[in-house]
Amino acid sequence: MADPRQFEVDEILNRPGSYFNPQTEVLVIVDDSPELDAEIFNMEEFEGADWVLISDEVPVDEHRRDELLEKFQIHYHPGGANSITDEDDEGPEDELEEDHQEIGRE
Repeated sequence: MADPRQFEVDEILNRPGSYFNPQTEVLVIVDDSPELDAEIFNMEEFEGADWVLISDEVPVDEHRRDELLEKFQIHYHPGGANSITDEDDEGPEDELEEDHQEIGRE
């Protein structure tokens, strides 16, 4: 069964929440509450754009963000019953499989 807390990037774009990518260490916050005048995006300059940069500023309460990250880390610490890991992993990927062929035979 898939972990309900793990998502692909295309799955999170329409689902509000805070998401963290452990490989890139990037935090993405999806907020669907803002409303903008749709007529702005009918302009030729924005025609066909999937995403438009509104600002380089990050409108996030850093203290609240840090609290949420800390709460997550406490609840899902490594090795705990709730830790987020691949359940299919049974050992390191570099581990060699045992070869059952006899020497000199194919």
